[in-house]
Amino acid sequence: MILTSLSLTTFRNFNSALLNPSPSLSIIIGKNGSGKSSLLESIHYLGFGRSFRTNKHQSVIQRESDAFTIFAQCRNEVDEVSKIGLSRSLSDQFQCSINGEHSNRLSDLVSLVPVQLFTPQSTDLVIGSPSERRRFCDWGLFHVEQSYAGLMKQYAKVLKNRNALLKAGIVQRQEREQMAYWDQQLNILGERIDSLRNSYVERLIPLFNATCEQFLPEFSVEISYYKGWEKDRSLSDSLENKMAYDLKIGHTSVGPHKADLRFKVNSVQAQELLSRGQLRMAVAALQLSQTKLFTLETQRHGIFLLDDIGAELDADKRERFIDGLIDTGTQVFVTAIEQEQLEFVHKYKDKKMFHVEHGSVSEE
Repeated sequence: MILTSLSLTTFRNFNSALLNPSPSLSIIIGKNGSGKSSLLESIHYLGFGRSFRTNKHQSVIQRESDAFTIFAQCRNEVDEVSKIGLSRSLSDQFQCSINGEHSNRLSDLVSLVPVQLFTPQSTDLVIGSPSERRRFCDWGLFHVEQSYAGLMKQYAKVLKNRNALLKAGIVQRQEREQMAYWDQQLNILGERIDSLRNSYVERLIPLFNATCEQFLPEFSVEISYYKGWEKDRSLSDSLENKMAYDLKIGHTSVGPHKADLRFKVNSVQAQELLSRGQLRMAVAALQLSQTKLFTLETQRHGIFLLDDIGAELDADKRERFIDGLIDTGTQVFVTAIEQEQLEFVHKYKDKKMFHVEHGSVSEE
């Protein structure tokens, strides 16, 4: 899926804006505060239903306006055209539309628009909390396995009910029977989620290893999957083994909601050995590997947003990263403060340059 047009209304500092991007590479130049990152933010909304810059939708709405809207026209791999839209109001009402049909189900929209993002904060994928890395795996599975979103939704519901019993304490026979039921359901769903995640990481690792040989040839970088409970135990056994502890803390301490991807470089923790620049390259390698896997397994093309690339990677690494993305057929959007940060882009034939200033965007 590629975006062929993007229209914003009362979004950040744009009263209105229209962008007709390249199907391959769109470069957006502008000073800090000009609005170039806001254009990427709007595309991120189409792919995730949320901003990558704030948790408050209201702060994205232009001052003295009631809502923002984003409309886009997309074309898929067989040249079918879709018209999609999304709006958020000050009262936090959400609505999306697909070819004129309105929906309140975010998954209907985001399944159409596979978006990935690289920003100055992307090193959190390696050095941040495990939840960052779970989201990374879940993005890949959401766009590859049709049943995955429903499976995760079921798991979250069962986990919530089990945690409620743990918090209340198990005293009565009826409560013990309820706990046995939720344990059984958590085990069934959790094992299925773990199997899908483990298989996904196994398929990702060869692509990651090959990309790291290009991006970080001086290091031996390894990723491994931790499922969220003891390696040699079933989830059922782990839940039983941790019951007393879970009752004490009031929530479930083992399961897929505790899973992680672990990074080692030359057999030590990545953050202990790699510089900030090298960590960025490790993240770039991981995201590029995921892009390649997505394309291989779905025969679809995604959208990749590179925000403020000049602040994060040196010129050689910028070129290598963009080369790798374009080779997969991914539609790439790049922001930079100055065109000189992307001197190598003259070699790309199918590109467009845009300039953003004072809340307006123009093609150069």
